Amino acid sequence: MRTRLITILALSGLMATAVYAQDKEAKANDRLAASADLVTDLMNAGDKGIPQELLDRAQCVVLVPGMKKAGFIVGAKYGRGFAVCRKAGSGWSAPAAIRIEGGSVGFQIGASEQDVLLLVNSKSGMKHLLSNKFTLGGDATAAAGPLGRDASAQTDAMMHAEMLSYSRSRGLFAGISLTGATLRPDDDTNMELYGKATTNTEILTGSVPSPAGAAKLEAALNRHSAMKSK
Repeated sequence: MRTRLITILALSGLMATAVYAQDKEAKANDRLAASADLVTDLMNAGDKGIPQELLDRAQCVVLVPGMKKAGFIVGAKYGRGFAVCRKAGSGWSAPAAIRIEGGSVGFQIGASEQDVLLLVNSKSGMKHLLSNKFTLGGDATAAAGPLGRDASAQTDAMMHAEMLSYSRSRGLFAGISLTGATLRPDDDTNMELYGKATTNTEILTGSVPSPAGAAKLEAALNRHSAMKSK
């Protein structure tokens, strides 16, 4: 009787673990789908969206749907999303999971949520994504990105930043300053998506095939960006 009870408890534990793992993978796939929608919405926003030439020349794109901002007097930002980079030939890498965390000081009460997109403009910017941790405005130069279909009239400071940042809050798009925010790999989500320990370097350099849940994101990037490396 005791052996049977132990067996039942062990099986129940295994089932609970499997259900928990499936739930976490489903949440990761939901974030992938939300990331694809963010790309599409930003590129379909006309003169209030990302200039086409900036996306076409971007080496990598970082997408963080639903970044949280909360605080009383001193606020904090945190979110989970994905980075993708252009492969050596053509096309995009599989999505590498990332976390973004950062502090802000100001008079703010309550909480808010916004979608965030970063365009990585250079090989040096891509190297930051391959590192274990980097800070925007510190390790990597960053600027609030310009909006509109034509970026040629924008300032040199914007055009030469390693990363340009955008946000969407309550349906409105804008450039956003993320100075001081820190990005790092989200190893737990990578494990959920790829079924094994996988580094962001392996993923972003094209060594890992994309999971099925990334098909919508890859299609959105292919549809809205010229498939050419720089």
